[in-house]
Amino acid sequence: MTQRKLLIIAGIVVGAAFLAVMLYQIPYIHQRAAWRLDLAYTYLRGVVYPADAVPTPKPVTAVPVEALNPSPTVTATATVTSTQVLEITSTPAPSPTPIPEKVDLPYYGWEQQDWNNCGPAALSMYLNFYGWEGNQFDISNVIKPTRGDRNVNIEELAHFSRNYAGWLETQYRVGGDLELLKQLLAAGIPVMIESSFYFGGPYWPNDDLWAAHYLLVTGYDSEAGTFTVQDTYRGPNQTLKAGTLDENWQSFNRVFVLIYLPAQKESVLDILGPLWDDTYSHQRAMEMAEAEIATDPEDAFAWFNLGSNHVYFEQYEQAAQAYDQARQAGLPQRMMRYQFGPFLAYFHSDRIDELVSLSKYTLQRTPNSEEALLWHGWGLYRQGDFNGAVADFRAALEANYLYTDAQYALDFVLGQ
Repeated sequence: MTQRKLLIIAGIVVGAAFLAVMLYQIPYIHQRAAWRLDLAYTYLRGVVYPADAVPTPKPVTAVPVEALNPSPTVTATATVTSTQVLEITSTPAPSPTPIPEKVDLPYYGWEQQDWNNCGPAALSMYLNFYGWEGNQFDISNVIKPTRGDRNVNIEELAHFSRNYAGWLETQYRVGGDLELLKQLLAAGIPVMIESSFYFGGPYWPNDDLWAAHYLLVTGYDSEAGTFTVQDTYRGPNQTLKAGTLDENWQSFNRVFVLIYLPAQKESVLDILGPLWDDTYSHQRAMEMAEAEIATDPEDAFAWFNLGSNHVYFEQYEQAAQAYDQARQAGLPQRMMRYQFGPFLAYFHSDRIDELVSLSKYTLQRTPNSEEALLWHGWGLYRQGDFNGAVADFRAALEANYLYTDAQYALDFVLGQ
């Protein structure tokens, strides 16, 4: 082949590459091509970094759940009015008000989620129920500036609701149950929950298919034993068996978000009772986890929830031991993409090798996880790797420039 032909071919290749890059910048094309490119990149990463199981901790002795110090006994306090305080103790609540056998809240605003956008899409549906005029992109543009960000936390969703739909009341708690969902729905209040989700196909070799997903619960049928959910991925008015919903909800400490009109606050107080108090809700969630472990000592999600509730009470040694048991029992590959309690527990209990190992594994699965980058950086810093820590903190800010924890970490390490 002549040199002239080689130059022509090289010119065509460079020109085609340049054209592809330019076309990719067009919003319409970028919107549709970005997730496909990311899918290919994710699969290739899975080849380079095989999707082994979540690493188990260094050899640990099985810990009976009763050996972990319990959370403090909590007296919950809920504000009823500006001058009246209702004291709620952990004694059994009175029998709930009878509710209908079936409730279906009228819902017509289903929204199909964009790539990695179930949280903003579910919140958009929730706010639309009350007349908010907006969509998932109005939310994601504020709390999730990078489209490839694979996780939005409950706290971020609640922050948006409180600041951009402030005429509504917003709360979130852990330790919910199916009867509580029914009571709220019967009062005319949908409930958003975070739960397990299973993909229809793998994103890398040996993918266990598990992920997190937000659902908006809008109805129930007690006789059929089902709930109705608005699912931004699978479609509107999906029917779930009550047992399936609860099983999937367990993996996220049975967290629930409530958004309601100010006029509904008294009803919410009556229904939640002591769960109005966030500290009490964590104590209740801890007791639920302990009961589940007593039934099944190999229940990884129950051990994980136990650890997360110990983290809430700043009982980091006990939390780390509970997370050890969860890892021994076997956690999903993407678990630390969504929940970060183990990072805090291992950091504060000075088990830095475990922190670095677990955060490194998380980054192999989700390289742009700002939370995993932050805690991997703190682990490196405690190991004396100053440059590695700075690089991680900067990468966390590149993944999400709104991430104030990463900015604090960078300023702290650089002495600014």
